Amino acid sequence: MIKMIFGKERKEEYIDLEEYGGVEKTEEAKMYVKVAEIQRYDDLKEFSNYVYNGNLLILDVSPISIDDIELERIMNEVKRIVRDIDGDIAALDRNRIIVTPSGVKIDRRKLRKF
Repeated sequence: MIKMIFGKERKEEYIDLEEYGGVEKTEEAKMYVKVAEIQRYDDLKEFSNYVYNGNLLILDVSPISIDDIELERIMNEVKRIVRDIDGDIAALDRNRIIVTPSGVKIDRRKLRKF
């Protein structure tokens, strides 16, 4: 009776990707997008290396957003780094900052449908 109401039991199928070990290796990317959460000023040294190496960095400052002095100190250093490498910086929202390497500029105009 239950089979009539609910139908036959279906066995879920999936593909185990580990069985396909012969996947082609793709070419290394020229630039990566890195997301980093900054907890303290000292974290900035490691994260800034990503930008110096030509990667785009999305910096989450929410852990320090309540400390205005620390946040201002970090933002001043990020701006100095951006000037140093001729990159760009913009706020995505209140807690996330995008930092671009040399040769990448941020267009701050929003795209809209016509």
